[in-house]
Amino acid sequence: MSDEKKALSPSAETDVYAIHGADPEVLAYAMAKYSRSALSMKESLVEISAQRAEQFLNTFYFQYGHRSIADLAHIPFAIERLSLLAAIDLVDEQRWDGQERSTRYQDFRRSGWYTPELGAKTPVFTAAIEAMFKAYQQVGAGMLDALKIAIARPEEMKPEAYERTLKARAFDVARYLLPLATNTSLGQIVNARTLETQVSRLLTSPFAEIRQIGEKLRRAATEPAWNVYHADAQVLCEEIGSVDGNCGHRATEMLMRPVKTAPTLVKYATPNAYLEESRKELAAAAAALMKGQAIHPAPVVDLLDDSEPLEVELATSLLYPNCHYSYRQLRSNVAALTASRRDELIALGTKHRGKHDELLRAFSAGRGFHFDILMDIGGFRDMHRHRRCVQLLQPFTDAHGYEEPICPGQPTLAEANLAEEYKSAMDAALDAYRALRDSGIDEAAQSAQYCLPLGTRCRAMFKMDFAEALYISELRSGVAGHFSYRRVAWEMYKAVAERHPALASQFRIEDVNEPVDLLRR
Repeated sequence: MSDEKKALSPSAETDVYAIHGADPEVLAYAMAKYSRSALSMKESLVEISAQRAEQFLNTFYFQYGHRSIADLAHIPFAIERLSLLAAIDLVDEQRWDGQERSTRYQDFRRSGWYTPELGAKTPVFTAAIEAMFKAYQQVGAGMLDALKIAIARPEEMKPEAYERTLKARAFDVARYLLPLATNTSLGQIVNARTLETQVSRLLTSPFAEIRQIGEKLRRAATEPAWNVYHADAQVLCEEIGSVDGNCGHRATEMLMRPVKTAPTLVKYATPNAYLEESRKELAAAAAALMKGQAIHPAPVVDLLDDSEPLEVELATSLLYPNCHYSYRQLRSNVAALTASRRDELIALGTKHRGKHDELLRAFSAGRGFHFDILMDIGGFRDMHRHRRCVQLLQPFTDAHGYEEPICPGQPTLAEANLAEEYKSAMDAALDAYRALRDSGIDEAAQSAQYCLPLGTRCRAMFKMDFAEALYISELRSGVAGHFSYRRVAWEMYKAVAERHPALASQFRIEDVNEPVDLLRR
């Protein structure tokens, strides 16, 4: 066969192979070359150097706005010893994958806590946090004792498994007392586009801790990464070098060279002026609209009707994360506005948008199911993991009070003789929050949120399609789950079933009001 015919004939088989060892940016460049080159992936990776990748990305990523290229560079990070408050903000990305330390399986007394710069108010803050950790320990230990009295160990269950299972149930109760200042750790694997927007968003935070984490993330992506094989590589290189000096030198260069994961793709991440200015103006607009109205009582889960005009949804959604009102109460005020005034509110959401800024999350409108959820912060952290929906979070506050941990079939706080201790600890925590918030010192007022315990109620809007509503309801109602989000999942199911009774049979749901086998995990 002639060379010309060979070139025109199709390949005999599809070639599939995994790739390992390429730097994230180099790999992103190699994949992007499919649109501009006939080279195979192997040929591209052999041809590309880090320097050429940087030149390419500087041209096509920054000059021409081809941000999809950054989707191809995936980078693992460890973020350790950050507060629960910062962790919630860090993971608030729709394109995010990772895991965080579990309050169910780990004793957070060992974690310590973050202390913001509070000056003369530091002793007030420290005393409040120490009191919460003391209550966390006492309530956890007391609930574990009550569980052991209430639930006998089956003969077939090993003592260590019995102890571990009941301890997890006790932690489910005790975690309500953990303050948002509590340190945690998490790992994330994100693509460079998500990382860039994440860093930019964190740098815009009103919290100093979160801004520092944003800067550290950017630095971690541009400096040499930690190499898990560094020690082994050093030994191997020495062994190769003792046999063949030239080969050993090349092996050393290859195995021990510093790898910078995304030095080009995130180097220009800066505070997001669009987000910062929009947040200020929308908060002012929400305050002007509501004129100091009292916050109306609201159910745990409120499924909003879907008959509202898109313009009303957009304007309400833009204001919602910048106040503490329920979506329904806020929407009634928005709906009463003139069309021109609603248009002005929507325009605030795009007023400061730069050339490459993604629209604010509130513009992800038009989804069929809108759940306004009021639940404890600890349970919200679990619900927050659902990415196939649009979530609008409100700032943490004492305005909605706090929850009491109640699990059907499990001893109550009163039955465990812990009710007064729990109430006193929660009330003291909210008192400390208010003392800092109302201190007249800006930094103390902002940092007061660190004093709020995970049992404090928070409000968030979840917008989703039917498939996601079914998925969350089924997954989070399972008997092995935490009783806080089990109740929310059940209320979501009931709300959908009431509005669409023909669809109720499609849910594989477990009634959360039934007592559960507490030894079942």
